[in-house]
Amino acid sequence: MTSISHLLVSGLLAAVVVNGQQYDPPARSLGAFTYVQPRNTTILGPYGHSPPILPSPNATGLGGWEAAFAKAQHFVAELTLEEKADMVTGQPGPCVGNIVAIPRLGFNGLCLQDGPLAIRVADYASVFSAGVTAASTWDRDILYERGFAMGQEFRAKGAHIALAPVAGPLGRSAYGGRNWEGFAADPYLTGVAMERTIQGLQDAGVQATAKHYVGNEQETQRNPSYDYSGTAPQIKQEAISSNIDDRTMHELYHWPFANAVRAKVASVMCSYQRLNGSYACQNSKALIGLLKEELGFQGYIMSDWGGTHSGVASIESGLDMNMPGGLGPYGLYREEGSFFGGNVTSAVNNGTIDESRVDDMIVRIMTPYYWLSQDKDFPSVDPSTVELNTFSPRSTWLREFNITGESTRDVRGNHGELIRRQAAEATILLKNEGNALPLKAPKSIAIFGNDAGEDTMGAYNGENFEFGTLAAGGGSGTGRFTYLVSPLAALTARAKQDNALVQFWLNNTLVADSNVTDLWIPAPPEACLIFLKTWATEGSDREHLSVDYNGNNLVNSVAKVCHNTIVITHSSGINELPFANHPNVTAILAAHYPGEESGNSIVDVLYGDINPSGKLPYTIAKNGSDYNAPPTTEVTTTGQYDWQSWFNEKLEVDYRYFDARNMSVLYEFGYGLSYSTFSLSNIKAKALAKSVSSAPEDRPIQPGGNPSLWVAIYDVSVLVTNTGNVEGATVPQLYVTFPDSVPGTPPKQLRGFDKVYLAPGESCTVNFELMRRDLSYWDVVSQEWLIPKGEFVISVGFSSRDLRKVVNIKPVTA
Repeated sequence: MTSISHLLVSGLLAAVVVNGQQYDPPARSLGAFTYVQPRNTTILGPYGHSPPILPSPNATGLGGWEAAFAKAQHFVAELTLEEKADMVTGQPGPCVGNIVAIPRLGFNGLCLQDGPLAIRVADYASVFSAGVTAASTWDRDILYERGFAMGQEFRAKGAHIALAPVAGPLGRSAYGGRNWEGFAADPYLTGVAMERTIQGLQDAGVQATAKHYVGNEQETQRNPSYDYSGTAPQIKQEAISSNIDDRTMHELYHWPFANAVRAKVASVMCSYQRLNGSYACQNSKALIGLLKEELGFQGYIMSDWGGTHSGVASIESGLDMNMPGGLGPYGLYREEGSFFGGNVTSAVNNGTIDESRVDDMIVRIMTPYYWLSQDKDFPSVDPSTVELNTFSPRSTWLREFNITGESTRDVRGNHGELIRRQAAEATILLKNEGNALPLKAPKSIAIFGNDAGEDTMGAYNGENFEFGTLAAGGGSGTGRFTYLVSPLAALTARAKQDNALVQFWLNNTLVADSNVTDLWIPAPPEACLIFLKTWATEGSDREHLSVDYNGNNLVNSVAKVCHNTIVITHSSGINELPFANHPNVTAILAAHYPGEESGNSIVDVLYGDINPSGKLPYTIAKNGSDYNAPPTTEVTTTGQYDWQSWFNEKLEVDYRYFDARNMSVLYEFGYGLSYSTFSLSNIKAKALAKSVSSAPEDRPIQPGGNPSLWVAIYDVSVLVTNTGNVEGATVPQLYVTFPDSVPGTPPKQLRGFDKVYLAPGESCTVNFELMRRDLSYWDVVSQEWLIPKGEFVISVGFSSRDLRKVVNIKPVTA
């Protein structure tokens, strides 16, 4: 009889009862990762269980990779078994992740580098805006442009693979420590952002990595905890298990990864935590059943760094590349080596693993390499990277790497200009009473807040740095600044054009505890600008949703006496804003993490050089306690498998939850003001197919899944007009309300958006194509995407709660 611990380690089954304790989801929950055989029979088991889906299918190169696939097959045929083991196993080296070269075959190896807003381990590289900032633009062109520019820098520094972009976390919890690396608390917006970013990166010749797959919605207990008291570390408790039902998986967390696969993403990084009981990097239901089979993924699956917990079981369950190689519980390279490496050679030789499985792993790795022509004139790794790489310094290398070429390459080009404009376009105007903004050449300005001034912590923004502006979060998703324009510097330079007096106080505590009128001279300023910040980082979840460093008291102290107080936040995401209704707080802007041109970007918006058009990619509630789905931050028991997180809210994440509960919020999803005004009119819906069935046509799987799901079946159009006096952009948004015949469906869901730029008085028609997938739900019994019979309500407006025009449709005609 196989023990429960063996089943967990193997990744082939999840224990629901451990140490005599049973983990029960709600009785109504069915189907998540359940095994159905045959179709239309009773679903087996509660969620929290992952059935085995074996074997891992071989890649075929379909979807446009056929020529590169043939080259990859030829390459694999030339390898020795030991070389094959090297090809699937990371090694310490010059980059964050490394696959060693095979000189006899003209293969120079692979360099993998962080991360989602910059090539992190590099000098003379740009720091772009964070994912949450980019999503706030709601601009497909900017998302692509940002991805392409990042890809240019990765390639020029010799990185074959960018460990970006991020769709996990999606933002289930407002407190998630890495939400800012991702895009939005919505699968549709995140899916578009993933697709456009991947297209940009790969058009620049760099392999993109969709991460972290899947259900990686908290940082707390993302890895096992260890007992270090003995001669060797022993696992005390396993990582948190994200327990997600089948429908929720498909309609929320898996949705944006389908966009990524459809965009031909080269690789997918599996996540740290357990998923329905099995570690995500050895969960065959997710890696094989969902990703390789259902979505037809043709690339390779790599582990997060140290996320591999077994050898044979992980390989059989679909993992193709172990990164960074042998990483042990201390966060150091294991002296005994990797779970892969030489163990792959041994497993093939003793018959435990079929060599054809290893061959497929390498074919999957090499196909995007050839598809992107990385075998031709690809830049070498910049030698300066070696000195900056503290993760695997030269002293840890087990192999020699040939580091040649120009050192300290400046790869930034004109990207500072792009970053400045992109961050300004992402800035969200939340409040603007009495047209306080744009500033009208004030002659006296007071600047408050420790976020306004020069960075005091060196090239990387860091935790617990009180003084200095915050332009990026922490962890592997951060970037190394070669320069950072502070708001104080940019405002001082801009005010100089108006011969204005600029006074500033950067000590939050001092101002919060002072009578502010005793500070300024000679009279109250025309505008008081307050800069607040909120830190977030990989490795820990946020403890609260307030701004940091006594920021709320700072605002109250200033607003008590300054009748034109303007608040700007640089934050990872959601903040409580208790001062939002203060009569003297005339304007609030959310700038998130804007990257290296932070100060210039915000000044462009404050002075009206750019009309703000950013929209919230999440909901700002009235109180932090209003949010559901907090992280699981502790357990009261000591069992090895006791860290469990039940995603009981199902589809009710962010605005879906507030809408389902009819709860009032401070600022809703999709909200954002402008210096102009816009109207909508003349909504129309046109069917694009004569006959639409509930179930999709059963067509051969392509990257992204059944191609039938991506066929447009309706076109909805609306006329958008700039009714104000200022040129600017707005984002009409389309939301779908499903028929009542599908219980558990949120009241409305985003299914379309477009950013349009209009002169005063100008109009344009915006068209939204609704694909079959947009009007379908995942049926856990038939295991199909189905369009329900009945009437859909299509609403178009400027936010999730500012819906101006409505049209009804009945798609199912057959």
